[in-house]
Formats: sequence, C-alpha cells, structure tokens
Amino acid sequence: MNTTYYRQRASAALIISEATQISPQGQGYAWTPGIHTEAQIDGWRAVADAVHAEGGRMFLQLWHVGRVSHPMFQPGNALPVAPSALPVPGKTFVTDADGNGIWAEIPVPQALTAAGIADIVADYRQAARNAISAGMDGVEIHAGNGYLLDQFINSASNHRQDNYGGSIENRARFLLEVVDAVSAEIGAERVAVRLTPMGRFMGMGDATPEDTFGYIVGRLNDWPLAYLHLVEPAIVGTVRDEQVDPRWDAIIRQLRKTYQGVLMLAGGYDGESAERAVADGRADIIAFGRPFIGNPDLPERLRGDHPLNTPDPAAFFGGGAEGYVDYPELDQSQAA
Repeated sequence: MNTTYYRQRASAALIISEATQISPQGQGYAWTPGIHTEAQIDGWRAVADAVHAEGGRMFLQLWHVGRVSHPMFQPGNALPVAPSALPVPGKTFVTDADGNGIWAEIPVPQALTAAGIADIVADYRQAARNAISAGMDGVEIHAGNGYLLDQFINSASNHRQDNYGGSIENRARFLLEVVDAVSAEIGAERVAVRLTPMGRFMGMGDATPEDTFGYIVGRLNDWPLAYLHLVEPAIVGTVRDEQVDPRWDAIIRQLRKTYQGVLMLAGGYDGESAERAVADGRADIIAFGRPFIGNPDLPERLRGDHPLNTPDPAAFFGGGAEGYVDYPELDQSQAA
C-alpha cells in the first residue's frame, strides 16, 4: 500500500520519504519502516520504481530516534540510547498485547558509549548504501525533531563531558561524522541534511541556538550536499506551536547567509507563502508535509488555487487505506 501512496504523490519535484530507521535500535514507534534488511530494501525498491515510472524523484529519510523509543523495540529489550541518561518529556507509540496501537511512557535512556556512537555511524553508512541499492535518488539525514542526532546537538539533552558533549563543536561532532561517512559512501551530491533549529519537541532546547546552528550550517558547507532542509517551528509533534521563539526569523536569515548550497524550508507554508519565500530569497525550495498527506495532487491544486483536502490526524500513526491512499484527487475538468 505504501507503493500506492508514493506513486500517487510522484508529481512532486522531489519526494522525501517518511522517516526510516537505519537499524533495529533506531526504531521508536510501532509500524515504522526500516532500511536494514533485504526485505525492506526490496519493499523500498518497489516504491522507488513506482515513483520513477511516474517521472518523480525520491530521497529516503534516514532516521535513528535515540531516546524516543521503548524497550519493546530495542534488541534484547534494552533501554533506548541517548547522549545522556536524562528523563524524556513525552510518549511514544507502541502496541499492546492485542496488537493495538497505544501511547506509552518513555523510560530514562542509557548514555551511548563512544563505541556505540561509532557503530551508529556505520549503521548510517550501511543504510545509505541500502537506499541507493533500493533505487533511491539520494538520502536525507534526519538530524532534527528531537531524535538522536538532534539530541546530541542540543545542550538541553546533551550533558556529556567527552568529545561528543560540552562545546558546540563537540555536540555537532556526531552529526558531522555521519554526514562524512554517508557522503563517502554514496557521494555528497546524493546527501541532504534536515535540521530543526529552535525545535522544542521531546524536550529539545539549546542555550545558544544562533551559535550552535550557525556553526553546524557553516560546517555543512564542507560537502557539496544536495540541499539543507530547515524546519521552521510551526509544529510541535502533531499540533501547531503557539510559543514560537521570536528569534526564529533572525536565525533563519543568518543561516540563509551562512549556507552556500540549496536551502529548503518547511513548516506551515501554503501556496502563497511558499511563492513569497522563494521570491524573497528566503529559500530555494519549499517542502510540504501534511498538505501532501491529504492531497496526492498537491502541485496541481496549488497551481490552480484549488481547495485542499484536510488530512485525518487519526490515521497518521497507523491503520489501513482509509486516511492514507483514499484522498480524492481533482477530476480532469478541475485540473485543466
């Protein structure tokens, strides 16, 4: 069914897949896909082939959730891993004894060792290789939204006192090692990075976001990446953020000046605001997430200023075809 979903949306200039775990340890929610077994590679190959057959292009988003997990997903029922063993302010989505999806408390995670970090860098590298083997045009490294790489970046979640904690340079080290390994494996021109400066999901926060993300974005200029994807703070989890930090606009403008490559922005855009952001030079590309869930023909709807279907949040975390592949498209007379 996911092949149908992505085929329906192949009119996008570029599809970025749903977050896809790089290893069993990287899983944090029920029913999420991976790219670490042959069966998973074969499944994604069918998706990539379907998108390409419709003239589309697709990057696979590589994901390790870190502490946003539960022992039921971890090898040997171990505790989830994190930069530091700190409580997590949130829940994750698991299955009960009857196979039903429920929300569960997240336990205090275990701090990763240096050897564990090296293993995860290798997992990212292998996952990127697997994605290309599956026919993907590239990969996007998910380093935002409160997941593992973001947990290392942010001072609120990283209390380490080794080479991966403390200074901005140390907190950015894990991400930069992943970018370097993945770029060496498949070519930097096939690699993108997603960041969420000022994000607050799952307890994220940084004492000096201007300096932290300014450093990271500057370092990303070391590779000729496909693009840098910054998510503006419009959404926390599944709801609109009503407490957006007022520094955000200045930070995004600073990062725009710092980054020398293609900049993609996402977060609460509609057709009009997207056009304005590109025309004003705020970004080179605007990404749409939720609107594309409910509107497989979103580009045509935006071009023609047609009304949009509203996606059903109840179907975001599982279920069947309803709320997934059954959203109505424009008929030919409307599309024309």
